[in-house]
Amino acid sequence: MTRRRVPSRKGGQYVFWASFMLLAVGCAVAGGLVGLVFGYAVDLPRVEELQENQPNLVSYVYSADGRVVGQFASERRMTVSYDQVPERMKQAVLAAEDANFFKHPGIDFRRLVVTAFRDVVYREAKGASTLTMQLAKMRFTSTEKTFERKIKDFLYAIDIEKSYSKEQIFTFYVNQLLIGHGRYGLAAGADFYFHKTLDELTLAECALLAGIIQLPGRQSPILHPDRALARRNWVLGRMLDVGFIGVDEYRSAVEEPLEVKGRDDEQSPAPYFVEWIRQYLYSRYDGAQIWEGGLRVQTTLDYDMQVAAQDALRAGLRRFDRSTRGWAGPVENVAERHDLEEYRHPEWVRLFYEGQVVPGLVLESDAESATIRLGTFRAEIGVEDIEWTRRKKVSDVLKRGDIAMFTLRKVNRADRTIDVELDQIPEVQGAAMILDNRTGAVRAMVGGFDFQYSKFNRAVQALRQPGSVFKPFTYVAAMEAGFSPSDTVLDSPTTFHDALGRPYEPTNWDDEYKGLISVRQALAESRNVPTVRLANTLGPHRIAEVAKRFGLKQEFPPYLSIALGSVEVTLAEIVSAFSSFPNHGVRAEPYFVERVEDYNGVLLEEHRGQVFDAVVSPEVADKMIYLMRASSGRSLLKLGHPIGGKTGTTNDSTDTWYVGFTQRLTAGIWVGYDEKKSLGQRVFGQNLAPPIWNEMMERVLEGMPAEEFESSWTETSTTIARQVEDPERLEGSLRKPDDSPIRQRFEVEEIPPPPPSLR
Repeated sequence: MTRRRVPSRKGGQYVFWASFMLLAVGCAVAGGLVGLVFGYAVDLPRVEELQENQPNLVSYVYSADGRVVGQFASERRMTVSYDQVPERMKQAVLAAEDANFFKHPGIDFRRLVVTAFRDVVYREAKGASTLTMQLAKMRFTSTEKTFERKIKDFLYAIDIEKSYSKEQIFTFYVNQLLIGHGRYGLAAGADFYFHKTLDELTLAECALLAGIIQLPGRQSPILHPDRALARRNWVLGRMLDVGFIGVDEYRSAVEEPLEVKGRDDEQSPAPYFVEWIRQYLYSRYDGAQIWEGGLRVQTTLDYDMQVAAQDALRAGLRRFDRSTRGWAGPVENVAERHDLEEYRHPEWVRLFYEGQVVPGLVLESDAESATIRLGTFRAEIGVEDIEWTRRKKVSDVLKRGDIAMFTLRKVNRADRTIDVELDQIPEVQGAAMILDNRTGAVRAMVGGFDFQYSKFNRAVQALRQPGSVFKPFTYVAAMEAGFSPSDTVLDSPTTFHDALGRPYEPTNWDDEYKGLISVRQALAESRNVPTVRLANTLGPHRIAEVAKRFGLKQEFPPYLSIALGSVEVTLAEIVSAFSSFPNHGVRAEPYFVERVEDYNGVLLEEHRGQVFDAVVSPEVADKMIYLMRASSGRSLLKLGHPIGGKTGTTNDSTDTWYVGFTQRLTAGIWVGYDEKKSLGQRVFGQNLAPPIWNEMMERVLEGMPAEEFESSWTETSTTIARQVEDPERLEGSLRKPDDSPIRQRFEVEEIPPPPPSLR
């Protein structure tokens, strides 16, 4: 008989206490976890903030025809509603990030278990975050890979799912996500990469955007096209696997070539104008409203005129720089300090686009060609590309390791090549401005050669001597005093003395003297001595008064040299002043903002016309048109439009100007160095600024009907107004077409008739 073994009392106690300890530890751990989770839950911000807190939005600056010319943003974001996201885009995002989004309660437990198992067994670090958890990470937690963050993501996901519908969560997600290159939201991605709205995207483009979400920096189609293409095709495969698309759609989309464009924030034709807008907004709104509030700023800028002005000015400055300075050589050589394949220039972090001037590194060079590297791009230049340097061999211009400047003519992102032109940043600078005579709207403004290299706006900030472009104000004073364009004035050497007896001996620019000539000829040929004779008769104080009346803001010394432009003005002031002549004596005060709205379309401000200053009588304005049409060069007459204007060159040719007008527009060009130094002995008003003006206006006036000046004065006119006889009648005759009021400011002072030597 087998005897049954009875467990020892000691062994039973061991099992009991072991079980007790395990249970106690388990309870402690569970309690700790519950406490930890409860603690996190109590400390979490309310998820209602998703709806209450509007994400940072981009403020856009628009041209007059609605094209974007600039933006201000801390995060470049475009938002859309759920219905504005096309079905294919929704499917691409779900396939790439969370195919079961509409089925799970915020946490995909099945996916979580499978992912954990694969991570432990196969060491595959796959993510298990749902769209809801990703949204929580974007808005409430962080990208840290910590246990605490994961718990918070779970809690947030559950809370978000209880508070919002799936459609709302999806909309929050696609508007919050980073899509690369500082852009947030799918709509911003479509605009940046393809210059399209979401509903214009192809299936392949939807898959490409969805593929970027995972790792925007590593899967950018601009920086890493191969990775982006592989990821796009993977997303298309996922869409096929989950049944969102068919086999034929998949095959067609996979075969679609990768074509992206990119849109650099500095790729605006009007960076100086946009900066002017920014300064204006800062004077009226707070920084958060400008950079995060999604303002919509409608401006007066004419996009095509702006492009014409920028192209003409840059081309003119390049021509002058190359003809006077020649090839100035490379910026530096880095061959001895850097591995050329590893070298990274700071400016290569920018997005490349056509027309940009970018430093490039010479990898190899010989007599016939050179290989250039610009970031991840390559370029080749040949002998024909260096002809302007007057060198015969490429290796005489560029050597291995040289850093030189290149203008990008065409960027081929698919094969990472760029068509470039050897260039250099001109030392000479310039400015351009176009103004609408009837309204004062600024249609174009260029403040320098390249905003990237100099942000100083020479159109509105630079005070320069105007030289002969100031002379019309002397002739306005003469016309108001009773002179006629056909009156004569003596052009001969003479000496004047100021109140202290100091001599002043003006000379003509060509050192020639023509005796008695008409007032019209004196201005047309920009004769200095006759102009100073007029100023001596009228008194310099009178010319200063006219200049002030025409909107020139500086203080003018009471010296005769004022008649020849020995003062300082801005290009904007001169252009505005000259608009008075074709506008019947009414000066157009420049303005540049038409309307500002907030993100919801609420009107914050609107330009409703302005009170204009009648600075001179219509009859005197008509006389000045007659005088200034004679000052237009032959090349300007080829434009096929009636034009009046005036050149200007200062002593030693430090500044050169041309300001001209048609019936509709007044435009000005200034060229000079930032420091006061001569442009060269052979530089005159006729051969630098006017050709740039002509090139600019040829494009601006193309397609516009030629308008004759609305001037009633001719050489046969016999009536000369010496003073305002009926101010009320005059003011009525000066009403603008939109009936906005005009203030009368001018008065004609009686002075003695000019002496015979001037008649």
